[in-house]
Amino acid sequence: MLTCKDASRLISERQERPLGVRERWSLRFHLLMCVYCRRFARQVELIRRALQFWGRQDEPGSAGHDFPPEARERIRQALAERRDHEH
Repeated sequence: MLTCKDASRLISERQERPLGVRERWSLRFHLLMCVYCRRFARQVELIRRALQFWGRQDEPGSAGHDFPPEARERIRQALAERRDHEH
């Protein structure tokens, strides 16, 4: 069975290269058992998608890096709630 260190390495490496069959199955089994590595895998995927999205923002004709008004409002509310919970 993979260690968390090995699993996190494979999670990162699969962004760069296809994993072999044994690596995929070992990682899949580890992820079934380990909530922390599943969380890490979701975070890596979120970062990958965000980078793809922001990379497209630089293309000619794109709207730039501006957030939609709804997103700005959600962020503002989340920060206000967090600030209120901390006090």
